[in-house]
Amino acid sequence: MQNDLVPPEEHRQNAEGDRERAEDSRQEAEEDRGLTEDHRITTEFDRNEAEQFRRLAEEAREVRDQHREAIETVREERERLREAGESARTAAEEARAAAEAAREAAMNAVQAAAEALQATLGHMEVVEEMRRTLRDIRDLNTHTTN
Repeated sequence: MQNDLVPPEEHRQNAEGDRERAEDSRQEAEEDRGLTEDHRITTEFDRNEAEQFRRLAEEAREVRDQHREAIETVREERERLREAGESARTAAEEARAAAEAAREAAMNAVQAAAEALQATLGHMEVVEEMRRTLRDIRDLNTHTTN
């Protein structure tokens, strides 16, 4: 009934205004849909980038862990080499001490041999002196008995 009171021209203008508003709303909705789609695409792109970054971070962690293990292996090898060097130094010191003891023992043996030879020479001189004395006695006895 209300439509009966509104003149047809005004009714047509109202309808035209409603149509324009509806068209504007449709366009806004289409633009919103486009923005929503753009936002969805951007969000998907960001999600993909975040996943790629996560993978790269994981790979970097793995490389860092491998690097840490390699450094630990090198450190352990250096420690073993240091211990081997220390053992070699200790063995060299012991060998030097043994060589010094052997040299001293050899010098003492040479000294003892020299002393033994000196004593033998002294005994030989005594024996030679005794022979001379015995010869002299024999020669005296031979002259006196004749």
